[in-house]
Amino acid sequence: MKNKTLAAWLTFIFGPLGLHRFYLFGLSDFIGWLLPLPTLLGMYGLQRITRFGLDDFLSWLLVPLLGFTIAGCALNAIVYGLMSPDRWNAKFNTSASPDAPPGRTNWLTIGAVASALLIGTAVLLASLAFSFQRYFEYQVQEGLRISQ
Repeated sequence: MKNKTLAAWLTFIFGPLGLHRFYLFGLSDFIGWLLPLPTLLGMYGLQRITRFGLDDFLSWLLVPLLGFTIAGCALNAIVYGLMSPDRWNAKFNTSASPDAPPGRTNWLTIGAVASALLIGTAVLLASLAFSFQRYFEYQVQEGLRISQ
């Protein structure tokens, strides 16, 4: 039986590594195996920032991948946490009754949803701010280069 609370926490904490997909769909899940790719590319972008500074072109393309992956997993945790027990059990516990305990919402589920909402929103906004700032700075530099 797949527990909704455990799935929400796995999605929020370990979602960028795909562990929630393996929990819910098994080790043969293709998306679960692909999720670490943007996470690792984003981590590589962070490493490039520490090595080459904020002016590195490749880093400002890679870092948002990490942020958007984290934010997407946080959104997925919210969806799982807010799913009704009958829908949860129909999708993930097909042999269980619609009101089986693994699909019920409790305070730990609400904690996962609230945490995912708080952290996911902050990471998404930080990723957007970083991306736009780097993009506009790049545009200003190119404009200055062309005008000279």
